[in-house]
Amino acid sequence: MATLAELAELVGAQVEGDPQVEISSLRTIDQAGAGDLTFLANPKYLPMLGDCQASGIIVGPGVDAPGKNLLVCSNPYLAFAKILTVLRGSTYAQIGVHADAEVAASARIGEGVSIYPGCVIGENVEIGAKSILLPNVVVYDDVKIGDDCLIHAGCLVREECRIGNRVILQPGAVIGSDGFGFAPDGDTYYKIPQIGIVVLEDDVEIGAGACVDRAALGETRIKQGCKLDNMVQIAHNVVLGEHSVMAAQSGIAGSTRIGRHATFSGQSGAAGHLKLGDNVTIAGKGAATSDLESNRIYSGTPSIPHKQWIRSSLVFSKLPDMKRELSALQKRLAELEKLVKETEKKC
Repeated sequence: MATLAELAELVGAQVEGDPQVEISSLRTIDQAGAGDLTFLANPKYLPMLGDCQASGIIVGPGVDAPGKNLLVCSNPYLAFAKILTVLRGSTYAQIGVHADAEVAASARIGEGVSIYPGCVIGENVEIGAKSILLPNVVVYDDVKIGDDCLIHAGCLVREECRIGNRVILQPGAVIGSDGFGFAPDGDTYYKIPQIGIVVLEDDVEIGAGACVDRAALGETRIKQGCKLDNMVQIAHNVVLGEHSVMAAQSGIAGSTRIGRHATFSGQSGAAGHLKLGDNVTIAGKGAATSDLESNRIYSGTPSIPHKQWIRSSLVFSKLPDMKRELSALQKRLAELEKLVKETEKKC
C-alpha cells in the first residue's frame, strides 16, 4: 500500500488530484477499480480514460482527464515498471539452504541466500548475498554467482562460469554449454574441446530455454544490462555489448563482436566472426552476413540498410511482370539486330 504522493516521489512524477489516495495494486486500464493504479503509454487508449475507475493513472505530459487522479511523468511505461516492482514486493520466500538441496561442503554461500529443493551445487562454488536458486538448479564446480541473483527452476550453469550481480536466469536457461566446434576429419568430425567460460555481467537477464555457449578458449561475454528473450542462442566467443536486447529465436554465431545498445528483433541474427557497431538494429528475420556500421537500422537477409530494403521490397511483387517485359524487350532487340545486319548486307 502506498499513496500517490509516495509513488510520485519514487518515479519523479507530479500529482494532479488527491496525493493522499492509497494504491494497493496495478491493473490494466479496462480492469482497474478503486485502490488500483493503471497507466497510459499508448495514445490509442485515451478514449478509455473517461470510463476508467482507477484510483490513479500514470500519464505523460499534456493529458487532460478532469476528475481523475494523475501521476504525470515523462515516461509512463518506465514509471509503471518501477511502481509495479515496489508494490509487488518479494515473490520468493527466503528459506536458506533447503534440506533437499545438495550443496558441496566447499561451496561458499553468502548471507540470506535461498537454495530450494532439488538444487545441486558443486565444489568451490561461490554464491553472493541474497541470491535465490529455485528448484532443480544445477551449478557445476568453480562457478561464481554474484549478489541478488534470481535463478529460476531447471537452470544449469556449467563449470567455472561467472555470473554478476542482479542477474536473472529464466527457467531452463543453460549457461556454459559446449560451443559448437568440430574439426573436419575426412568424412567425420573431431570434437574441439571447449575449455573457455561464459561471463554474464551485472543486471543481465537470460530468457527461458536460452543458451549461452562457453568459449573454445577465453570467454563468451554478455555485458552489463543485456536482456535476452526466450530461445535465444549465443555461440562460443561472442561478445555482446552493454544494454543490448535480443528478441525470441534470435542467434549469434561464433566469435562475433557486437557493440553496445544493439537490438535484435525476433528470429534475427548474425553470422560468425563479424563486427557490429553500436546502436545497430536488425529487423525481424534479418541476418547480418557482413560487418555493420553503427547507428543504423538493417533489414532482410543478407541485411541491408532499412530504407534500401523498403525500396527493394516494393519491387519484389513486380518482379514477374518485369521479367516478362525484359524477355519481350530482349526478343525485340534480337529481331532489330537481325534486321540491321540484313540491311547492312544489302547495302
